[in-house]
Amino acid sequence: MNAKTNESTARTAEFHDLEDQGLSESAREVNLEVILDVPVTLSMEVGRTRIPIRNLLQLNQGSVVELDRAAGEPLDVFVNGTLVAHGEVVVVNDKFGIRLTDVISPAERIRKLK
Repeated sequence: MNAKTNESTARTAEFHDLEDQGLSESAREVNLEVILDVPVTLSMEVGRTRIPIRNLLQLNQGSVVELDRAAGEPLDVFVNGTLVAHGEVVVVNDKFGIRLTDVISPAERIRKLK
């Protein structure tokens, strides 16, 4: 094939408006059932710090690393790396848990993505 043949057979693609296909309001709503069983990673962060690699290499058993958060401050709760809440550590059946004290609104989470 040469360039001249391709030019003569090319046509412009036609796209239809997908917003209004005569669907009812309920049909346009998002069906959350399809994602409810998708696993996500929930993690909690006590605090952070920055240290030079020199100090990192000197850490050993019993070393203490100071974090940027004061004792008693709420922990950050992340879902797949996105901050969604704050909470406090609790113990449930000899395992750590977290009691949520403040949940970030969906609107605020979306605003932080921008």
